[in-house]
Amino acid sequence: MQHRRAVPSFDPAAHERELRALIAEIDAAPSLDAQGLDRLLRSYPRSGCGLFAKSEVIAGYRAFATPASAEEEARFMERLRLRPVRTLSGVTPLTVLTRPFPCPGTCIFCPSDVRMPKSYLADEPGAQRAEDNGFDPYLQTWNRLDAYRSIGHPVDKVELIVLGGTWSFHPEPYQVWFVARCMEAMSDFGAGIDARESAGEAPARYREIAPVDGRSPERRYNQALRAHLEADFGDGLLHPSEQAEWSTLEAAQQRNEEAGSRCVGLVVETRPDSVSDAEVLRLRALGVTKVQLGIQSLDDAVLKRSRRGHGVAESRSAVRKLRAAGFKIHAHWMANLPGATPESDIEDYARLFDDADFRPDELKLYPCLLVESAELMGSYQRGEWKPYDDTSLLRVLEVCMAATPRWCRLTRVVRDFSAHDIVAGTHTANMREVAERRLRDRGQVLCDVRSREIRGDAFDRTALVLRETRYASALGEECFLEFVTPEDRLVGFCRLALPRAPVSIDEIRDSAMLREVHVYGASLPLGARPGASVQHAGLGTRLVAAARERAAAAGFPELAVISAVGTRAWYRKLGFADGRLYQHLSLSGGEKGVAVQ
Repeated sequence: MQHRRAVPSFDPAAHERELRALIAEIDAAPSLDAQGLDRLLRSYPRSGCGLFAKSEVIAGYRAFATPASAEEEARFMERLRLRPVRTLSGVTPLTVLTRPFPCPGTCIFCPSDVRMPKSYLADEPGAQRAEDNGFDPYLQTWNRLDAYRSIGHPVDKVELIVLGGTWSFHPEPYQVWFVARCMEAMSDFGAGIDARESAGEAPARYREIAPVDGRSPERRYNQALRAHLEADFGDGLLHPSEQAEWSTLEAAQQRNEEAGSRCVGLVVETRPDSVSDAEVLRLRALGVTKVQLGIQSLDDAVLKRSRRGHGVAESRSAVRKLRAAGFKIHAHWMANLPGATPESDIEDYARLFDDADFRPDELKLYPCLLVESAELMGSYQRGEWKPYDDTSLLRVLEVCMAATPRWCRLTRVVRDFSAHDIVAGTHTANMREVAERRLRDRGQVLCDVRSREIRGDAFDRTALVLRETRYASALGEECFLEFVTPEDRLVGFCRLALPRAPVSIDEIRDSAMLREVHVYGASLPLGARPGASVQHAGLGTRLVAAARERAAAAGFPELAVISAVGTRAWYRKLGFADGRLYQHLSLSGGEKGVAVQ
């Protein structure tokens, strides 16, 4: 199998004189906007070969500069950073894909590209990177970290997002191996170790499979893929190198706890009908902290027409189980499914937040887009389904976006499909921006988390206000604590669950649950403290203290936290003790909950 290797092609030493002069000019400039940087780049051309790329300037800085501190290096990188929005949420997101594998669902709207995990298309950027790396978790992780670092992004704190079909349907040995290899890649990268040559060489010939046509019922995604995998790997559908024992993962987790590149969040995606009590415990043992859950609709008739394979009852159960275990819930919801109308979609979206059984922490709002491999092609050709026109879709999006509460983050609106893949549906790639602009023009203010986060803007720490919002959940009460500016810009928040209904996991049966602590602003290297940045300003510690006070006032004997592998050390410094699946802090002053085994 041929893997893409990130072999450096640029040698800073060959351009040392020009790079040193350019770096000195950039460093000395009191301020530097995009035009100013462009002028400097043009003033120091690359030895007759055009202009230096920003990544090449960064490579030169790392080769020749000797910054006095991490803060000094961070300031230089901030001036050159490409696409800074990627790390303005406080962590560096890193997306990897599992390899193609059969899916338990038969949804007619789902893309069925046999080169990819179910529901993904080969033209999507993350999918392209995964395929280039043979879907190998180590290669995907290491090479993505290398790409981030080459363009000036810090890679100390990583939110690992594992996408691809239904995670829970993969065999457990594959799940354990996949997460362990991602952890090993992060720890290796943070230590300056490049072990990519030792990555597995399992065959990956997915492009050899004949494409699935959504109009042909005789040959479906699962049939085509299963036949291919059985031919390569036998009935188990796994190569021997793609399996690991739990002890391997535990060792990888322990090593990553204080690694130079550590996992501060682990996200997987699954279906509501795959969330059992046993699955919840397995997810926690893997180190998962957030679950992307494909709810898609809260209308049983719409789900049935789409052949989703589960109903609203299964979604209720899944959300309840995940919330009880402390997971952040990142729901997927789709507009324009078969049987829906703009009016019914608006009502359905409102139920996500009106019904205490749901109320997700984050949300992806996906209007249905038709692609060639989806079975929905047949319905479309028979005239049984058609997409909303852009005017109708914009109205749905505007109402839904405006109705999203302040404690929910609307992470994405519309799938990132290439225009040539879309047979029917909107081709307006920036539909979210269009909707936001129309809302602003009407004087409406969006209040969801993403719309209010501070990003890289300066703020006055002394003017921050701790705001508290409480709302009911299926288990009891949720407390959303947030530090905001006088203009209601969000700089940090935490999610505290105060359950009143029984919790089935013995370790947290009597606990309040700290489900998330997040500080916004540019992600910084560990230990760096530049100026007015939100990161490392002590806001996370203050949020935990506020949550502790409220949990104690509510009568809970202890506060548990669903910590990620890379945040365990930080919570220990705050007095939390390790349990089997969670960390615990006593609120009673005694020993209970301090040393949970």
